[in-house]
Amino acid sequence: MKKIYLLFLLNIAFATSCTDLSEDIYDAIPVEKFPENDKQAALISVPVYSPMKDLLDWGGWWFSQELPGDDVVCPTRLTDWDDGGKWRVLHTHEWTNETEAVTGMWGKFYEGIVEANQIIESLASAEQNSTTLQVISEVKTMRAFYYYLLIDNYGDVPYVTSFADADPEPMKNTRAEVYTSLVQDLEEAVLYLKNENIKTLATKQMANSLLAKLYLNAEVYSGQAEWAKAEAKCDSIIASGFYSLEANALAPFVTNNEKSSENIFTIPFDRDNLKGFNLHMRTLHYNHNETFDLTVGTWNGFAVTEDHFNSFSDDDARKEGFLYGPQFSSSGAALIDGTTGTPVVINPVIPALVMDASYTSEEIRMSGARVAKFEIASGANDNLSNDFPVFRYADVLLMKAEAMIRQGKNGDEYVNMVRERAGVDAWTNTSLDQLLEERSRELYWEGHRRQDLIRFGKFGDSWWEKAASSADRETYPIPLWATQGNPNLEL
Repeated sequence: MKKIYLLFLLNIAFATSCTDLSEDIYDAIPVEKFPENDKQAALISVPVYSPMKDLLDWGGWWFSQELPGDDVVCPTRLTDWDDGGKWRVLHTHEWTNETEAVTGMWGKFYEGIVEANQIIESLASAEQNSTTLQVISEVKTMRAFYYYLLIDNYGDVPYVTSFADADPEPMKNTRAEVYTSLVQDLEEAVLYLKNENIKTLATKQMANSLLAKLYLNAEVYSGQAEWAKAEAKCDSIIASGFYSLEANALAPFVTNNEKSSENIFTIPFDRDNLKGFNLHMRTLHYNHNETFDLTVGTWNGFAVTEDHFNSFSDDDARKEGFLYGPQFSSSGAALIDGTTGTPVVINPVIPALVMDASYTSEEIRMSGARVAKFEIASGANDNLSNDFPVFRYADVLLMKAEAMIRQGKNGDEYVNMVRERAGVDAWTNTSLDQLLEERSRELYWEGHRRQDLIRFGKFGDSWWEKAASSADRETYPIPLWATQGNPNLEL
């Protein structure tokens, strides 16, 4: 019922996103009386969530987190997937301020911030009761979430918290200044947030997860490490009792996964009503529609690197999220490639980032293990009904372990909870390098890799088809369209 109600509210929000909030919501209820009940409170906060639906696609966030890392790649397959090099430059760290993924994120993040500022100001004259405080805290938490994504990706950014009187050409604040403000806002907001297990709302444990991320990356953002605070926030989430690891490593990613015990905060998707989750289209071979009885043709693009694939032992349950080797239709018949006329056999080895006519058709069309970590329902279309986990309990356990190791403690207990669930051997005296590898295996395809590599000081390393890169690649440039509209962003 919660997801159905949320779908209803989100559809209202998306349909009216360009309208005047004061006209639509306050038409029948005086502003000082709003919100009168929980349903009205839920309605007013909905617009702040709407930009999230684009983060996995043209909003650019997912592409900008996974493709610059060493796990996921989008090779050029003869004439397919070149697209002016927009995927390749992410892999090679040669993006510019006009690269599509880089330019898309900026607008999406600030869209959420503007929505938040408008809602907060609109409630300033409302009666300041417990419901109003809860809504304002929820919206402030979502504003902090978008600012977290901004400083993580762009570094120094304008920190704007007003709406009506907002400077049309704001100056940038330093990354450290914004970080400090976010921590202060969240530590205050968490006191008033709902302490409930609602996976699509900014709850107390969502805010604790966000604070854990901020503290875990504090040294990157502010120059001052906060490992003990990161550990304490992980402890709060664990102690809440709301979450537990699923018995099956891929269970958090099934269709209609809104009840997963493992997911803390998710982006809701529905194939018909909340579209935007189409990563399966980008990775499946052209003939994989016969495997899943899809109603549309797939695009044969994204894959995982050979090194990432080989990092999984054969007994690792998480390896079941890959498609490789001979492929079959839903009836059990061998898939036949529509161009080569040969069986589709996916080879995890990708011969080159750019495969031109000197490569065989099989190499071009069938190289690179594909990703089915998120269940692809039989009969699905180009959008899936799997909610996307932004914060997940397994990540909390790994963050807890990392924070402990960085303080000179032993994090084996928490790493091994994740490893044992995957069916692999427990570790003793886990090192930071091992932990980074384990995060790769557990969290691939979920948008964590870029941030992890930066925090561990390895983002500039060389890897397959990527030379060593300089430290300035750890943040993206502010988009050209944004600096043209606001020259202060170049100062």
